Amino acid sequence: VGKVRVHILLDGRDVPATSALEYVEPFEAFLADLSDGDFDAKIASGGGRMKITMDRYGADWSMVQRGWDIHVMGDGPAYPNTSTAIKDLRDQNPGIGDQDLPGFVIQENGESIGKIVDNDSVIFFNFRGDRALEISQAFENENVSNITRSYCPKVTYAGMLQYDGDDMIPARFLVAPPSIKNTMGEQIASTGLTQLAISETQKYGHVTYFWNGNRSGMFDDSKEKYIEIPSDVIPFEQRPWMKAAEITDALIKELKAGQYDFARVNYANGDMVGHTGDYQASMIAVATVDACLSRLLKVIDELKGIAIITADHGNADEMYEINKKTKEPKQNKDGSFVPKTAHTLNPVPCILFDNVSGGKLSLEASDSIGLSNVASTALNIAGYEAPESWDSSILKVN
Repeated sequence: VGKVRVHILLDGRDVPATSALEYVEPFEAFLADLSDGDFDAKIASGGGRMKITMDRYGADWSMVQRGWDIHVMGDGPAYPNTSTAIKDLRDQNPGIGDQDLPGFVIQENGESIGKIVDNDSVIFFNFRGDRALEISQAFENENVSNITRSYCPKVTYAGMLQYDGDDMIPARFLVAPPSIKNTMGEQIASTGLTQLAISETQKYGHVTYFWNGNRSGMFDDSKEKYIEIPSDVIPFEQRPWMKAAEITDALIKELKAGQYDFARVNYANGDMVGHTGDYQASMIAVATVDACLSRLLKVIDELKGIAIITADHGNADEMYEINKKTKEPKQNKDGSFVPKTAHTLNPVPCILFDNVSGGKLSLEASDSIGLSNVASTALNIAGYEAPESWDSSILKVN
């Protein structure tokens, strides 16, 4: 291979909000050192991961369209190098985080240096499937109608993994995906219990695709129901309540119908709004979920049900970067605080809501307990033993 072009997607979401140059500048230097008369490697285009290319669950295909135009067509704001692009786009958009930076194209002599054309090989370096599926489909499936492709290059396309084993997306991949069996959804289906999964688009795959071990289908169509509430296509900080109320309305209606033994719901607010780094919006997001839970838990009491309330990680609990020495929030030169957009490593609550057992049930407390203990706990509450391969239940019967 004599020529390599890298199309970068900036994070600012699971790392500090404006840390892109800490990665880009040494990477540009690394590529320059690699390149000689026989080998040519450069960054060709880029943009924020929440602005281009990496939509998920079909929430906003316009992101994929923008990515296609940038990476494939070379159509976008032009710059001589990536560092210059990032600095200029930040100047044009004061306060913007890396995840939201517009797409850009690197040009030399007035031409894009890295349009994707016929006979190219394209490797998508992403391990997670949710944000890799749509761009993979755009390259592999000529019949995808969600975006407009005036030119569709014939390339050899591969993913880091096969992101969807049911639909075989993509057809080529570098590393075989893990085979995830005996998930909680599969185990519940095997017992004959009925189950409901519900969330808005932004987390719908988390209660279906991810929950079931990277598979998009159901284990038993006759005993499962999945409900997706379409998310708004708008920056999360501008509508921090998201679709929590609509999720709660639909969930309460389904629970009152009395058809389900087990239900799972994901409220996206704390995570999605927390990622924006907007403190006031995140307070509204958390208050929204509190209000929805107050409605939901009353219904669970009416139905003589039990709920487990937890999270897989923190986010809205810590909204500013912390100075490791002073333990105080970091400040910018202008005195404003540096927003924290990444997940936190803080412990999260795990709450057993139970007005049924008369105080007979509680949860064990231990520093060694984690998210993987919740599945056995839920199954025990439903009256079933968990598989031996699962981490142990933390349910205590007093």
